[in-house]
Amino acid sequence: MDAEDFTAVLDAVRTFVRNDVVAAEDEIEEGDRVPDRIRQKAAAMGLFGYALPEEFGGMGFTMSEDVQLAFELGWTTPALRSMFGTNNGIAGQILVNAGTQVQKEMYLPGLASGERVAAFALTEPEAGSDPSGLRTRAVRDGDDYVISGQKRFITNAIDAHLLMVFARTGDTTGPDGISVFVVPAGTEGVTVGLKDQKMGGRGAPTSEVFFDNARVPAEHLVGEVEGQGFGAAMRSLHRGRLHIAGLAVGMAQRLVHESLAHASTSRQGGQRIADFQLVQAMLADSETEAFAGRAMVLDAARRYDDGSDRRLAPSMCKLFCTEMLGRIADRAVQIHGGMGYMRSVPVERFYRDARLLRIYEGTSEIQRLIIAKQMLRRIDQCA
Repeated sequence: MDAEDFTAVLDAVRTFVRNDVVAAEDEIEEGDRVPDRIRQKAAAMGLFGYALPEEFGGMGFTMSEDVQLAFELGWTTPALRSMFGTNNGIAGQILVNAGTQVQKEMYLPGLASGERVAAFALTEPEAGSDPSGLRTRAVRDGDDYVISGQKRFITNAIDAHLLMVFARTGDTTGPDGISVFVVPAGTEGVTVGLKDQKMGGRGAPTSEVFFDNARVPAEHLVGEVEGQGFGAAMRSLHRGRLHIAGLAVGMAQRLVHESLAHASTSRQGGQRIADFQLVQAMLADSETEAFAGRAMVLDAARRYDDGSDRRLAPSMCKLFCTEMLGRIADRAVQIHGGMGYMRSVPVERFYRDARLLRIYEGTSEIQRLIIAKQMLRRIDQCA
């Protein structure tokens, strides 16, 4: 996509987010779902396939384009991004990175158009940020695989047409024996649990998924080679972590906007609270951190695109930007005072929504371990 076309897409998304979606934020929060009119408009704009290859109906965004889009999506409820995030990100990228040509041709066009929704079924009760300990198993039986196990916190599972299911096919206990399968949601033996009741993230459903001897044809093994699931998951997560960092920056920018607007109009003792120096300090710290996060993400995206760093920088960005967002959300509530604790105020919702970003697609603690290991690997190579 050339620069002019990308600018036009970004402008259209900005208008859509700030006019249509922001106006529906209370409706999404109260109903715990994104209205069909917004879903249909997002699909018509190509948002279900912005990061999928153009040859399969997507827009083929680079990572640099991806994070700029994330800045815009972060201006509103994360439920909007979650609606099509799995198609473009952790689920869709499994097929892009590891699928056969036949598998790509079979599934990606439907994901790009929004006709199909994919879910990324990796997390389990005893395998979260470290997926190498997962217990779901897939056993070869003739021309099929039989899958048994349980997944937890699976985004879009109740709406999914396809589940990208990670299961152990080998006898090893580490990552080497993990494979990934495309499992149609209607497969016999697949049961999707009730929608989780969460602290935040209203409108972005997550659920448990159970596999009771669910049988799928062998050609549903992604890449048609066993043992490649862990590597495929990590490649998807590296890109996903950088996208989440961009989303955190967008949310931080909205919170700064809300904080500044409130401080400029709210008065105490006949004086604008924006004139109080301690409020100014909170505004200044928030603006500075959001600016730093934006610059960091743009630089990391450039490194991702040129191939010079697809692991360390995404983890550093996810760590810094999601932690930064938590601090800005906390200040935003503080600046609003008692009103910041009320459900009718956007910063209260953003405060709850922001908390999740430090957990999913790899907790802050996991990012710190990844960063430290990469640092030690570099020093060992120089020794």
